[in-house]
Amino acid sequence: MARTLPNAGWSVVAASVSQSELDAFGAQNGIAVRLLDVTDQASVESAFSDLTQLDALVNCAGILLRGDEYDIDVFPRVLDVNLTGTMRCCLVAHPLLAEGGGAIVNTASMLSTFGGPLVHAYSASTGGVAQLTKALAGRWAEDGIRVNAIAPGWIETEMTQGLRDDPDQTVGIMARTPMKR
Repeated sequence: MARTLPNAGWSVVAASVSQSELDAFGAQNGIAVRLLDVTDQASVESAFSDLTQLDALVNCAGILLRGDEYDIDVFPRVLDVNLTGTMRCCLVAHPLLAEGGGAIVNTASMLSTFGGPLVHAYSASTGGVAQLTKALAGRWAEDGIRVNAIAPGWIETEMTQGLRDDPDQTVGIMARTPMKR
């Protein structure tokens, strides 16, 4: 999204918790970059502090930790990044979005609706993002803010690399994908 929006005339600020990712990405298309840890309120506030206008917020920070999510200490970490981090960004962005009638696009997942046995924290957190999106859409409509979610499926990202490396998993996922791709 960050690479596409400038082609439509948008000024884009891309954020990541990883400085090396920002260094690699920042040189592309003149996109501004900044560090952002969605699990840290001060980091979220800092990321938005110098903005004078905000037309859209795209929340797409996310982690999944496969079988490790059955460790009770890992479970809240996944929720903190995926669900609570989304809410932190929405709350901090709200005043700027309300000024101009902006929009929020949250990232849920196909697992929001049918879950995943090895990624139950991820599934629960993205299910929470889907419901949070509905709640904020209802609450913030009076402020002129549109709130929607996308629920990606089988997308080639670092997050899906482990499954894509397993041919048996790939066959199963492709079988339940309408266009088999």
